[in-house]
Amino acid sequence: MNYEQIKALLEEKGQTQLLKYYDELDEAGKAKLLAAIAEINWSFEDDLKNPVDMSGKDRDIRPISGLRLADIEKKKTEYKQIGVEAIKAGKVAAVLLAGGMGTRLGVDGPKGAYDIGLTKPLYIFEQQMKNLTEVVKECGVIVPLYIMTSDKNHEQTTSFWKEHGYFGYPESEVKFFKQDMAPAVDYDGKIYLERKDTPALSPNGNGGWFASLKRAGLCEDLKARGVEWLNIYAVDNVLQRIADPVFVGATIASGVNCGAKVITKNNPYEKVGVLCLDGDKPDIIEYYELTDEMANEKDADGNLAYGFGAIMNYLFRLSKLEEIVDKRIPVHIVEKKIECVCEDGVTRKPEKENGKKFETLAVDLIKPMGSVLPFEVVREKEFAPIKNKTGVDSVESARELLKQNGVEL
Repeated sequence: MNYEQIKALLEEKGQTQLLKYYDELDEAGKAKLLAAIAEINWSFEDDLKNPVDMSGKDRDIRPISGLRLADIEKKKTEYKQIGVEAIKAGKVAAVLLAGGMGTRLGVDGPKGAYDIGLTKPLYIFEQQMKNLTEVVKECGVIVPLYIMTSDKNHEQTTSFWKEHGYFGYPESEVKFFKQDMAPAVDYDGKIYLERKDTPALSPNGNGGWFASLKRAGLCEDLKARGVEWLNIYAVDNVLQRIADPVFVGATIASGVNCGAKVITKNNPYEKVGVLCLDGDKPDIIEYYELTDEMANEKDADGNLAYGFGAIMNYLFRLSKLEEIVDKRIPVHIVEKKIECVCEDGVTRKPEKENGKKFETLAVDLIKPMGSVLPFEVVREKEFAPIKNKTGVDSVESARELLKQNGVEL
């Protein structure tokens, strides 16, 4: 689109502020700005006009049944055989959600590139690949890996993987795709400029991972390989077991469209998403959405009725994902501190919230999948999230758990 076309579009949208500094830019800057505006996804307008009701007042929340550790142990051999056969047949691929930055860890770069080693370098990406490689060795086949990056970290991420030889994986089996971006707006819905030649955009949350993968043309690659299941996992858990044959086998044997690894909450109020039912559909709700009565409710065996804490490790049936990909999932509108060009033309990050960002969450894909198998895992063996530098769910706590699992740091 040329300048006149962009100007007409922005006049129609009421967003002409994006061209405020156009005449100050050099030719490269002008081209960059026009190209960025042409790529804007305008669906946020509808999200602002028709926000999804997130109050939960119409929900019919109920406990969900699932496979607990004892149930899994009884049929472990059977589940493992089914899973290994599926992996050997090329029916399983892994998808790493790695669009985030290590800002909260004090580094300016991809979160997965953070070094958690003590006596030697050990990167988050590297440790997760060690976990995946265990499955590869066990099954004797490479599990294809797709990595979601973002505009903020794509170049750094791809360079990092190349620099480290893809952590022993064949380069042909690792494919990167970018997470979609959404505009950041002020309280009147006007898109901010991050720089004079750059609209303020931010990753649109991990809920759009499959739509982004599809837009990148990678569905064709999946189908050509014969993939039927996608195991998605978050970059911040260094004990993730990826393409776990027992988990894969149990999910396939159950006939559901989705498997979800869960831990048993360590107390009724633990701050993790809770896997449950909304009516007859599976759902994940925030811990604070449970009433005191629900949080403390027990089932017939004395377990917390709402005790399945989600750890962001899901197995999705590809055919069902394709069926629901164009259906709208909730867009969470959140107030944020948005770095932007101020009135004096200088870019600054504000001290308090100055606008809104639009995010989708991977957990919101659970309900449209229609059916899910909660699959309990041992917390100390599979859940070591790194969200902070110190304290709870931190680099420190993850290191201790890695040591308990025999990982040399």
